Amino acid sequence: MITAAQLRAARVLLGIDQRRLAELSGLSVPTIQRMEASETMVRGNVDSLVKLIAALDAAGIEMIDEGAVSRSQGRGVRLRASSTSTLVETRSAHKAAGRTRART
Repeated sequence: MITAAQLRAARVLLGIDQRRLAELSGLSVPTIQRMEASETMVRGNVDSLVKLIAALDAAGIEMIDEGAVSRSQGRGVRLRASSTSTLVETRSAHKAAGRTRART
């Protein structure tokens, strides 16, 4: 499972807003907002959660579960080392989309 804090941290690590995460995952902005507003574990239907996790994974985000091998204990997120180009592409697409919206 993923916590709301992990979801917010993953989005910030990628440098994207809720709208872009919605686009990447095929979910609606209100769905992303509800997930991020959860108190602890993100709640949603299984299909939505699978889409969200798949989008974050494709963008290079690795979820760290409680008790996983890491320097500290607890949950978290990290960017896979091989994901630097994916991160740059995601940010570039996000910036380009912002410029396109501004022109319309």
